[in-house]
Amino acid sequence: MAHPKGEKTLVLIKPDGIQRSLIGEIVSRYERLGLKLIAIKITVPTPDLVEEHYTLDPAWRQRNGEKTIKSYKEKGLKPPSEDPMVVSGVTLQKLRKYLSSGPVLAMVWQGANAVAVVKKITGGTEPLTSDVGTIRGDFMLDSYQMADEDNRAVRNLTHISGSVKEAEDEIKLWFSDKELFKYNIAQEKILYDANLDDILE
Repeated sequence: MAHPKGEKTLVLIKPDGIQRSLIGEIVSRYERLGLKLIAIKITVPTPDLVEEHYTLDPAWRQRNGEKTIKSYKEKGLKPPSEDPMVVSGVTLQKLRKYLSSGPVLAMVWQGANAVAVVKKITGGTEPLTSDVGTIRGDFMLDSYQMADEDNRAVRNLTHISGSVKEAEDEIKLWFSDKELFKYNIAQEKILYDANLDDILE
């Protein structure tokens, strides 16, 4: 069985994150966790690549539509449709426009529980309700309501993988095997060495 330190996750700094000059701040949050950056590139994704990204999981559209409808109703608002596929189709068109509007920084981070710890430090999808101390909670003020009123996708700085399986699929879409680097960093001795050998002379 592979060691948990080999787990990988995808992070995209979206166009709004780059335009806000938050690359260094976001990267430093993940570095301080103890994760290792093993792939990075800047690109302007096509709308078709964005759609492929969000529909890698065939169930995403149904799930997204149901979640959006539920959110509308919890706020006492009428959803644009009761059909989850119609609602998620609108969301997908907004995401195609949003992520292809400018450069995106794509990264792969590796380390124990990489998917879960990146989710924790990044915060929830909606910046308004994300916890203080998270990337989205600290650096963005957008909300679903404001995005809906402006007829656009919510601006939340980053995309992060939602599960280990999702991360595996997304990494394959954004990076080739030769773009993923294998190397050691000094802090891995402290994070993963069972006996903390070699600290004292």
